[in-house]
Amino acid sequence: MSLEKYIDHTNLKPTATESDIKKLCEEAKIHGFYAVCVNGCHVPLAKESLDKTNIKIAAVIGFPLGAMSTKAKIFEAIDCIENGADEIDMVINIGWLKSGMYDAVQDEIKAIKETIGNNVLKVIIETCYLTDKEKEKACKLALEAHADYVKTSTGFGTGGATFDDVKLMKRIVGNNAKIKASGGVKDKDTAIQYIELGVSRIGTSSGPSLIK
Repeated sequence: MSLEKYIDHTNLKPTATESDIKKLCEEAKIHGFYAVCVNGCHVPLAKESLDKTNIKIAAVIGFPLGAMSTKAKIFEAIDCIENGADEIDMVINIGWLKSGMYDAVQDEIKAIKETIGNNVLKVIIETCYLTDKEKEKACKLALEAHADYVKTSTGFGTGGATFDDVKLMKRIVGNNAKIKASGGVKDKDTAIQYIELGVSRIGTSSGPSLIK
């Protein structure tokens, strides 16, 4: 198993400096990670740092709360793609989901997917704030909106990925969307277990230690 090809090497800290992002990209090159995942303001630097490599750039939008307007999220997505991002990791509007505003949640995901076209869209449902029924609904809405991935967590909520959540997500999406486990994946054994459960991507800031 080429574990490095599952890893989105991540630094989404608000305190991340330019040197931190350069280090992230350098580690991604050294270890051959699939992608780096950064905040929007760091996309141009990541693009420059990863020039002439096949490493993808994933940018987060609506991060980490998901509570900004759809218009703001769409603008963010366009900005990130124009600056060189290959993939978008968006946070759903959790409050809308919990209010039963399912059309609004789905329409937002769909609008962002349509905006970014063939670029990959990962939909962060932030499982730590949801009941199992809400997790199921969120996955169904992401599927219906033609998202490429459902993703467990931002890593900034009250909890990260769990095996049970990934099993639930896999049961709902099957082979119709991929799954990204993110938040608290810090060792190789855990990462391998997630992959065995059907995860296609792992978001972690512990990439280098995880593959040793």
